[in-house]
Amino acid sequence: MIGQKLKLARKAAGLSLRQLQDKIGNRVTAQAIGKYERNESVPSSPVLIALAEALAVSVDYLLGDQDLSLDRVEFRKKSVLSRKEKARLEAKTIDRLERYLLVEELLGLQSIEWDRPLGAPYAVTVPSEAETVAIRTREHWGLGTDPIPDLAELAEERGIKVLSLQFEDHVDGLTADVYRPDKPPLPVIMVNARHWGERQRFTLAHELGHILMQPLDDKNATERSAHRFAGAFLMPAEALWAEIGMHRTSFGMGELVQLKKVFRVSLQALTYRFLDLGIITRSVFKEMFGYFSQQNYRTPPYKEPGALPPDSEEPLRFQRLCFRALAEEAISEAKCAELLGISARQLQQEMGESQSV
Repeated sequence: MIGQKLKLARKAAGLSLRQLQDKIGNRVTAQAIGKYERNESVPSSPVLIALAEALAVSVDYLLGDQDLSLDRVEFRKKSVLSRKEKARLEAKTIDRLERYLLVEELLGLQSIEWDRPLGAPYAVTVPSEAETVAIRTREHWGLGTDPIPDLAELAEERGIKVLSLQFEDHVDGLTADVYRPDKPPLPVIMVNARHWGERQRFTLAHELGHILMQPLDDKNATERSAHRFAGAFLMPAEALWAEIGMHRTSFGMGELVQLKKVFRVSLQALTYRFLDLGIITRSVFKEMFGYFSQQNYRTPPYKEPGALPPDSEEPLRFQRLCFRALAEEAISEAKCAELLGISARQLQQEMGESQSV
């Protein structure tokens, strides 16, 4: 039955029933499409093809039986999201996950088991306790105190599905548990592919904090805890102290930009970390943020000196699996392009001159 898939694809496209009716040239009414989504009736083959084309999916996708749902969905955003926006973001996340899990299935792979640190999700009572959670997580994953060069790759190696999708600027990302029939839940993190690389890294670390810590009663405190975790995970105290010392009264931009290159975080994230560790006073913190505001680093497009390009933190495992499936002839070029959500021409460009050997 296509109901769930059709509704999911429509929400991912951000279309109402009436808008979808218009997009398929009024072949059927919005009421009829609603019946398809409720599995009260089945579209004819011509209508099914028209629906697939209008929603930029394949007929096979609409007829597929993958059954996923999201739970404990947390959005990182700068403004209130409408119910329609939330539904569209969740639908896009599920759509990409279905493609990801399908290519794993085609290759006969099991999803990498989630390497949950012992005791997680941890209970914290105040945001400062997130510091300990970051330390425990680094210890469990054997990371030491070195900066993390590729956070998306690390998360995927630990069994967290990481998706990079393009959304409006006011949405940084989301985290959720993915439920599949008769299988354990998977954690998933989505980041906004439009953002600078350092913003994506902080969002990814922030959402990892949500996965690893139990929420507090106060939502603002929960967000501050995730922020504190992200800062501590990306910039361990020992590593930062070794670079700049334990107490400072000022910083030059040259030094800050070099630190940014070391830890691959924003100038603002660095400054918050200085304050959390007591390296600077609140008055110095305010002075630094005043300067950032004057330079427009805190307003769209949020570009700072030494900004990391948006694709610098792009998760690549899904793409690698698609190309592997193509090389092993588990899928056709057309299917590979469909899974990746690109055109056949774009696929050829991605493949370049490489050939199977």
